Amino acid sequence: MTSGLYLLLNENANMDIKIIRLIASELQLKEEQVEAVSALLDEGATIPFIARYRKEMTGSLDETFVEKISLLFQKYQDLEARKMTILNTIEEQGKLTEELRVRIENCFNATELEDIYLPYKPRKKTRADVARENGLEPLARMIMAQNADNIDQMAKRFVNEKVKDIESALSGARDIIAEWVNENQHARNRIRKLFSAEAVLYSRVIRGKEEEGSNFEDYFSFQQLLRQIPSHRFLAVMRGMNQKFLKVSIEPDEEKGIAMLNQMFVKGKNSSSQQVEKAVADAYKRLLKPSMENEITAVYKEKSDREAIGVFAENLRQLLLEPPLGNKRIMAIDPGFRTGCKVVCLDETGNLLEYSAIFPHPPVNEPEKSAKLIQRLIEKNNPEIIAVGNGTAGRDTRAFLKNLECCKSLKIFMVSEDGASVYSASETARKEFPDLDLTVRGAVSIGRRLMDPLAELVKIDPKSIGVGQYQHDVDQNELKRALDRVTESCVNLVGVELNSASVELLTYVSGIGPQLAENIVEYRKQNGSFNSRAELLKVKRLGQKAYEQSAGFLRIRQAENPLDNSAVHPESYYIVEKMAKNLGLSVRNLIGNSEVLKNIKLMDYVDGKVGLPTLQDIIRELERPGRDPRESITNIDYKEEINDINDLKEGMILEGIVTNITAFGAFVNLGIKEDGLVHVSEMAEKFVRNPLEVVKLRQKVKVRVIKIDLQRKRIQLSMKGLS
Repeated sequence: MTSGLYLLLNENANMDIKIIRLIASELQLKEEQVEAVSALLDEGATIPFIARYRKEMTGSLDETFVEKISLLFQKYQDLEARKMTILNTIEEQGKLTEELRVRIENCFNATELEDIYLPYKPRKKTRADVARENGLEPLARMIMAQNADNIDQMAKRFVNEKVKDIESALSGARDIIAEWVNENQHARNRIRKLFSAEAVLYSRVIRGKEEEGSNFEDYFSFQQLLRQIPSHRFLAVMRGMNQKFLKVSIEPDEEKGIAMLNQMFVKGKNSSSQQVEKAVADAYKRLLKPSMENEITAVYKEKSDREAIGVFAENLRQLLLEPPLGNKRIMAIDPGFRTGCKVVCLDETGNLLEYSAIFPHPPVNEPEKSAKLIQRLIEKNNPEIIAVGNGTAGRDTRAFLKNLECCKSLKIFMVSEDGASVYSASETARKEFPDLDLTVRGAVSIGRRLMDPLAELVKIDPKSIGVGQYQHDVDQNELKRALDRVTESCVNLVGVELNSASVELLTYVSGIGPQLAENIVEYRKQNGSFNSRAELLKVKRLGQKAYEQSAGFLRIRQAENPLDNSAVHPESYYIVEKMAKNLGLSVRNLIGNSEVLKNIKLMDYVDGKVGLPTLQDIIRELERPGRDPRESITNIDYKEEINDINDLKEGMILEGIVTNITAFGAFVNLGIKEDGLVHVSEMAEKFVRNPLEVVKLRQKVKVRVIKIDLQRKRIQLSMKGLS
């Protein structure tokens, strides 16, 4: 190994150690835990796999911490790349000193790094650059020293063809001083702190936009201390600004900012000091204030994005983990008035058996004919459950069905239609049902969503599912990353049936991805069902690494080895086999045998590969193999007399379903078109910081109607005193 390469590798190793220490300190973890996660990620391990099957290495870190470590490593690696760019740029200018290089290399704060780089950053020609070209930098230095009182006499020496008079010389010198003030790291930090603590957000309507921008009426004449503004309000103001309805500024008291800088730079009371004072005011107004306003806007936008994405991600998690009905024969209906109701019958695995259309409502109004068709479909296909979409005509269709004798013994579930139309028009739906109308595909999706929400919702862009807030205003790349991560987490938490999973569902399994998912489905088509997990290795391009990462999250119900239908990883089968042998039982007879399992001494099975955390997981899994972590499904019977917003009265107490959770409250469906809002202040008698502390998505809640705005179709609800 050459000495140069050795030094480079050594420097990289030292940098990795520094980053590991920084992350460990930030997350309050042991350095060994961070190092282990880093090494596993570098080897290609996924977050679900690390959290589930490498607990001994990580000290039992959960997915949240593993993901935080992954994100922080990426952040610091990006920072290292930025440092290299900065070092190369400054070196090309011939201005890189050893002291400056060390400062940059030892900087791990992105804002501080940019402050260091600011004087060397390539830019368009500034007023200060022009002044320097005109030979005025020596004058600026003399003024900045603040020793001389007769500045006119000093400035006169710099008048020439380019500098026409004394005032021009002084003005140019002030431009240079203003740039020095702006580039001074201590000055920037002091003004940055002032903005953080005392900046106020001002919002005004743009003249002539009052009517067009009426949705932003609350912000037509608005001001609030920035650090007190909640994320949803900040994003609303930013949306109003981006849509050209609002003029927005963010700044602290200007006089205070200038006074702070004067305290730093103005050292006397002579005429030189007066020039410095003028330059300082100019530096603040023209350079520092706009720079800090942009910076703090970006900081708060990032913070608000993060919080909004967090709300969206948690909503999505709860939606994906919504209780499944399971393998039942279902009649599903996509309701409608003018176009009728599309009816489909599905078997226990979600396959389409038959479809038709009924027109029980105006304007066609054929209730008797519709009733006969429903009866025929029930007699022929024997459904156990009826699923009705909760959109237009949903309540009317449910009421129609409840009055039919043939439906009396069947439970009727109202199912969210959010995203069903997106699925219907998608490439996935076209491939699955190329000859079916969009509304028929929608009805199939409604039925399958009741059967297994997770398996159906992974086919839909999460942004179309109808949960969260301001999803179109936040950083779209960060939103996609977060939602993909949540989907991956949920899919691997629940586990996937290998022989029935769609390409979309398999895509989110640890270690699989889109191409291998396609290959698995293609293998099933050509060879029939998988009989064992090991058979996965016969799938095209699915190697040992992908098998290691994915096998534990895939289930085979009718497998020859019962462990293939559990979360026990194939690498640990030998332990279960050893347990069974020591007890004189078969593996099949050991599974589910709680009395025997609870008496196993786990320390007898600790070896160089497996420790107590994994052994405890194995025992839990053997007690209830392939258990579904999702709760049992619940249904709700809305009040029959409440059909639209006009039937509501203030003071009414109703039951509803939580359909969306935001930072400011929760929306509740009362069985009518408009959802009502329970503001965070109306959720409990105590102070509630986060609505997720009180409610979860699809939860059944009792609410009181406290205000109805018929004109704007808004309903305000309260949960106080109704828990």
